[in-house]
Amino acid sequence: MAARRRLKRVAASQSGFLSFKSPSDPTASVGSRRKRVNKNKKKNWNKYSDVNDVDEFLEDVRHQERTTGGLLSEKADDSLFFLDLGQPEKPQPQAETPQADEGRKRKGKASRPLRIDLILKPDSLVPPPKDILAYQQPNAKKLRRIAEKAERLAAKGVVPRKQKRLLNRRPIDRTVKKAVAEANNNPDRDYYDIWGQEPKVSADPWYLQQTGKKLVKRPEKLNEKPSVLPAVEVIAPGGSYNPDFFSHQALLQEAHQVEVQKKKQEDKLERQLAINKEDKATEETNLREQVEGLVEEENDDEELAPSKEDDEAALAAIAVTQKKSEKQIKKEKAEKLKEQQRLTSRRQTERQQQLFQLRSIKASIRQQEEKTKSKQMQRRIKQEAQKAQPRRLGKLKFQAPDLDVQLSDELAGSLRQLKPEGSILKDRFKSFQKRNLIEPRERAKFKRKLKVKYVEKRAFKEIT
Repeated sequence: MAARRRLKRVAASQSGFLSFKSPSDPTASVGSRRKRVNKNKKKNWNKYSDVNDVDEFLEDVRHQERTTGGLLSEKADDSLFFLDLGQPEKPQPQAETPQADEGRKRKGKASRPLRIDLILKPDSLVPPPKDILAYQQPNAKKLRRIAEKAERLAAKGVVPRKQKRLLNRRPIDRTVKKAVAEANNNPDRDYYDIWGQEPKVSADPWYLQQTGKKLVKRPEKLNEKPSVLPAVEVIAPGGSYNPDFFSHQALLQEAHQVEVQKKKQEDKLERQLAINKEDKATEETNLREQVEGLVEEENDDEELAPSKEDDEAALAAIAVTQKKSEKQIKKEKAEKLKEQQRLTSRRQTERQQQLFQLRSIKASIRQQEEKTKSKQMQRRIKQEAQKAQPRRLGKLKFQAPDLDVQLSDELAGSLRQLKPEGSILKDRFKSFQKRNLIEPRERAKFKRKLKVKYVEKRAFKEIT
């Protein structure tokens, strides 16, 4: 409060301050006596403090700033006063054509601002407050230190690393002429697909690589379709509402083959799970299991009798323990040398014989190459056939949908009598699975967490 009063006294003491209001307030009483109040207590500060004069002074300052853009004491004389020289003489209007007069009226009418624009236009000359946050820069202190360091290094002649790398760049060949763009109205120009063609990069590849803005090359595998099957498969001619006889019979035969294959799979599963009659327990096998271990067989004579295998093992052990003589060792060496010579001569003889078997060897090599080519061809055909088959993408296998076929007595004579069959939604869902776009799925089983409790209402109980 004391600060506001001090501000008022300082401003009023200035010689050039002008107030919009009269300096004297006629409503103020001259002989009024102020009540003496103890200002040491905080509760009396606002209660017995008169700040009307300070508020009037500050409101006068704000009013001057809104209307004139500042205090009148600080304005120049040219902005406050003007020299009145009377009304200037208007020049005599010349004869104008009606068209020029109408154009002048239209021009003046168009330049006049609208009333709504005048209402929305601000009438205060006080400039808006400066937004300090708009001028703040993140990491300004750090950036200023970096700039100062760069200036010091530049004064010493040290080139920064980034600038050195830019200087070491390969010069760009400017001699290459740019391709002349074709006119848009040329009917013979090539068709341009904005989605199919890649955008042309005009920047330097080295610059894109160093700045990390080089586009990643799209893998070629992503351009391949997961399946060669069409999105919508056309049904066989026999599936029409009014098919040909032979086409309808061919479709019935195909459906019959599918049902026969399912029946074979079911029969095979039943045979695998069937119980063998020989493995069933009988009364004899039950009795044998019950008396097992009660009857002892006498096999003492067989256990005491020595076997022939034991005799051979003993003779071999005795032969090993006997030490060979020098004569026997020399004889074994000579036999080994003879065996090696015999094998060497046999190999040489076989090599000489192969010279006379060149034709048969070439024929066998040719047969082997043909066999390899046939296997490669079969493998390639098998791979091409697998492209049209659904792959194993999940834990479930793809189950082909049932054929929508009508019997001969179910065929309708016209479209009005035709009954709808199948579902477009299921057909599209199966098509996605067949084309390897989604994995085969089955309907989720809903499991209720809480048991349902049935309660008979009182009103219904009274009736029953």
